[in-house]
Amino acid sequence: MGVGELLREWRRRRGLSQLDLAIQAEVSTRHISFVETGRTVPSSSMVVHLAEHLGVPLRERNRLLVAAGHAPVYRERPLDDPDLDKARAALEQVLRAHEPFPALAVDNRWNLLLANPAFEVFLDGVDPVLLEPPVNMMRLGLHPGGFAPRLRNLPQVRGFLLPRLARQVARTGDPRLSALLEELQGYGGEGEPVAAEPTDIVLPIRLHHRGRELCLFNTITTFGAAFDVTLEEIAVEAYFPADDETARHFRSLVQ
Repeated sequence: MGVGELLREWRRRRGLSQLDLAIQAEVSTRHISFVETGRTVPSSSMVVHLAEHLGVPLRERNRLLVAAGHAPVYRERPLDDPDLDKARAALEQVLRAHEPFPALAVDNRWNLLLANPAFEVFLDGVDPVLLEPPVNMMRLGLHPGGFAPRLRNLPQVRGFLLPRLARQVARTGDPRLSALLEELQGYGGEGEPVAAEPTDIVLPIRLHHRGRELCLFNTITTFGAAFDVTLEEIAVEAYFPADDETARHFRSLVQ
């Protein structure tokens, strides 16, 4: 697929007209039209400029650049690459600082990269097959062999995670995420997915653990100005106790 077709696909995915994009990017509508129809081959800087206004992920920006005949400009390295030592150390620091509560780092496909010791609370009774690398957190949470049977509000969790993953598929166009979504939708579970209560401030995660019902909520943190494909796609999920009993339980596990 040519760069013009790819840009048109991203523009439509964002719900923008050619005029909308032209205004945002401060270029002429005619130029946008010529690029999309292949009459004009955009420069490397123009590809990056349009991709920025379309909110295209760095990985896909490289694909656009290659399609236009240019070299990719965004590097992608594994997290254990020596050049990312400082970034990995920063992630490990964030995870350690969150103890005694669970925290983990995942990539853009929800594969587990790093976790602190408190993460073990999610692994009781999990099918060992699900723990073979790469461990996928969406699968681990919703699979009948994962910790889904220990979720006391599984329909609400499914009702939150599945639409969230669907939005991610629409935003990125990633075929692997699309396949994961189809897989998760086939698991079923304890009733149909249920939307969270409008009165809830955050989605509570009610997890049975060692005879107790723990209540957690989570936040997601990303690098604010990443110019590396790997770093842009990393997210840190930090879980917090939603009540005093849950907080005491995690502190007792440390002791």
